[in-house]
Amino acid sequence: MRAPAETFDRARRLRREMTLPEVLLWRALRRKAVDGLRFRRQRPTGACVLDFYLPSARLAIELDGRAHDMGENPARDARRDAWLAGRGVRVLRIPAADVLDEVRREGVLRLIAEEARHRPPPSAARTPPP
Repeated sequence: MRAPAETFDRARRLRREMTLPEVLLWRALRRKAVDGLRFRRQRPTGACVLDFYLPSARLAIELDGRAHDMGENPARDARRDAWLAGRGVRVLRIPAADVLDEVRREGVLRLIAEEARHRPPPSAARTPPP
């Protein structure tokens, strides 16, 4: 899913300005630390920037802070998730507070590893964007 140049620029900026929950989760995911899986951070996809993405499982991981529950944000997130689902990408939304808590973070990593085991069928992985 090719992204516009503006999305790539935004992704680069977001990589430099990661939030504390993003930094903590990235430290746990990077260098194949979770089941040998290779995640990408701040991945441009269409007009979206995914917090974390596992290409082999077509799995997006989104960290949601309190702002995601306010105003138009829940509806926007639902539209975005539906758009990604239409392209064969599953979205796992995780509360940022769960990543900040060391005990709950371990549960988050187990959940991510479990979700990563559910690989898409080969035909879904090759579905080109519209």
